[in-house]
Amino acid sequence: MSVLAVSTFLAILALVAFAIVTVTVIVALADRWSLLPGEMRRMRATVGSSALWLAASVAMIATAGSLYFSEVAGFIPCTLCWYQRIAMYPLALVLGIAAWRGEVGVRRYAAPLAGIGALISLYHIGVERLPGLPTGSCSLAVPCNLIWVERLGFITIPVMALAGFLLIITLLLAFAGRGLEPLEASE
Repeated sequence: MSVLAVSTFLAILALVAFAIVTVTVIVALADRWSLLPGEMRRMRATVGSSALWLAASVAMIATAGSLYFSEVAGFIPCTLCWYQRIAMYPLALVLGIAAWRGEVGVRRYAAPLAGIGALISLYHIGVERLPGLPTGSCSLAVPCNLIWVERLGFITIPVMALAGFLLIITLLLAFAGRGLEPLEASE
């Protein structure tokens, strides 16, 4: 597969991830304000049993995508890309094992790690878009503001990573281990 095909596919997945996160937040807020009573409960009942598997799949796809970009496409990861990988790669393994074993408690550890990754991704996006932003430890050989891929006018590799981290957080906190119990009784 060509770099264009893979990057376009991953960009579309990022858009889908952002859409799922946005819809989940809107439905949760509407449910809380009694505009859509019970809708979040129904979403949790539908997604809850597969949330860990879905989160593990997101982490595995993100890991495979980053490895494709560096090992097949030949894009050398910058320092901030490495930090994002440090957050994402363990999630693929830990969430995969947790999904296989049905360990919902993993969200206490995985969600903060994904949150750290999301913050690094946000900063990396800022470095790409705001030339005056300090880059810290980024090198001249592989600058952190170098954009290897840009699809649909704004989706770069850090944007794809951010989408993955946010979707993992959403799946873990809004859905994992949650079913038909009342919202007040849920974790």
